[in-house]
Amino acid sequence: MDSTTEIAFQIILYAGNGKTSIMEAIQAAKAGNFTRANQLVEKAGEEIGKAHKYQTLLLKKEANGEGNIINVMLIHSQDHLMTTMTMRDLAIEIIEIYRYK
Repeated sequence: MDSTTEIAFQIILYAGNGKTSIMEAIQAAKAGNFTRANQLVEKAGEEIGKAHKYQTLLLKKEANGEGNIINVMLIHSQDHLMTTMTMRDLAIEIIEIYRYK
């Protein structure tokens, strides 16, 4: 397995962990547990940060003239990360709606 694919797997792992925390945060807010919801959003942010560090490795390689192998796994990992980041932003808004409902 090449290093690009290994990095892609790490991005998928951490983005997936973030997505799980986000969904749990929304459910906690729905149940009225806003302290837990906030903790889960923070945890999601940490996981997204880990995924982003791996993404940055790819960007640095590219900037240094080292080409990255673009494969379906890498594209899939980027899709996971961007979707999770968007979900986090929306979850924050959804939690606020529940908070002031």
